[in-house]
Amino acid sequence: MRVTLGDKFLWLGCLVYAMLFTWLGSVKYAAHHNLVDFGIFAQTLASAFRCLCNPIEGSHWGFHFSPILYPAATVVALIPSALTLVAMQAIAGALIAPPIYGLVRARADVSTARMAALVAWLYPPMAGLIFGDFHENGFAPAAVAWTLYAFDSGRLAAAVAGAAVTLCIKEDQAFFLAIAGGLGAWQFRGTARGRVAAGIAIASAVVLVAFFGFIQPHAATATTWQPWRFYGRSSEGFELSGIVARAGFLLLIFAPLAFLPFRSPMLWLAVAPLAEVLLSRMPTTYTLGTHYAGAWIGYVLVAFAGAVRALPPARARAVLYVCAALCVVEFAVANPLHPGVNLHRPRARDAALDRFLRELPANLPVATQEEAYTHLALRDPNATLLPERSGDSLDACFVLLDSEYPDSPRLQEYGSALAALVRAHRYVPETSRGGITLYRREPVCRWAP
Repeated sequence: MRVTLGDKFLWLGCLVYAMLFTWLGSVKYAAHHNLVDFGIFAQTLASAFRCLCNPIEGSHWGFHFSPILYPAATVVALIPSALTLVAMQAIAGALIAPPIYGLVRARADVSTARMAALVAWLYPPMAGLIFGDFHENGFAPAAVAWTLYAFDSGRLAAAVAGAAVTLCIKEDQAFFLAIAGGLGAWQFRGTARGRVAAGIAIASAVVLVAFFGFIQPHAATATTWQPWRFYGRSSEGFELSGIVARAGFLLLIFAPLAFLPFRSPMLWLAVAPLAEVLLSRMPTTYTLGTHYAGAWIGYVLVAFAGAVRALPPARARAVLYVCAALCVVEFAVANPLHPGVNLHRPRARDAALDRFLRELPANLPVATQEEAYTHLALRDPNATLLPERSGDSLDACFVLLDSEYPDSPRLQEYGSALAALVRAHRYVPETSRGGITLYRREPVCRWAP
């Protein structure tokens, strides 16, 4: 059945979800709890129409294929605020529900479709992704779900448009869509759907060849593609503890959905995205609350919708109530938002640091810790982070430290090395206020404000 998505419940829910996560993100930002990626993407978006770059990565094209950042950068140019990034990701998260609703509504009643949409909004891994730092992966779940919904409903032009958007998010989506397109071409061979699926598979292969064959080698500053650090031939990360951690991760992503995705053949589409995170030797990729969840969430929720709509109506509604309850339970016992750490009222130290940062000269070439970097990034293209390792050299013209954040990772990693540079008079205090000190390199740097 071809359905429309005109249900007011659906769009009111999207509005509430987007507003809620924009507010939560603003609280987190005001309390200086964003991490490095937020600053990296803020600088990348601010520079999009010059170089799509930042001082930490260099050109973002050397890391990822993400043309989706250009429309995002346009929004930031129109509304130049760090909270614009927060709001865009919140809106992207809200938009996961309509295609899930549509997939279910095609074969079920309105109340069942509404419950499926509610579960999508309540899904803890989705909340963890959206609440995390801004990242291009935040756009992937909705883009994937809309593409597959359009294909399933026979809206082939919309499916092509959705696939184009998905391909613009990140190069791994091209790999996943190449597989999905190939499976679709075989499943629907000899039909218009089959031809569209084949076209999507070919377009995905072209993106992969263009990025890895031409774009990334031209833009990269390192000989090895940086994401390869997650993989290797050794067994590191696959000891018993690592296997248990991966099993726990799978439990956390499928238990809130009552394991329904395993009842749908659409779950085959999620095999490659899940393999991407599970085969990593670093647990960051299979830890909820990180942007890596964006790779697989769309495919898993589409499989969930496929299973729900195959159930008898009464049973489907009952199971969806269970899913909603399980989502709430997971928030209670393993909340990927980590509210005890990330959500609290801004403190005096937060306001003091913000005042200090606002008084800095424009475009100051300053190395600092995460708490300051993430709040400088959008307006200072020269702001960067302190080195990760104490043995690394530091050549920034200025260094800013705020000792009111003693748990700051970069302070812990590089604080002793900087103290040695200060004792050697390589860096001398320029100005100080409370626990905040701005150091100047000696001999004096020459820079243009």
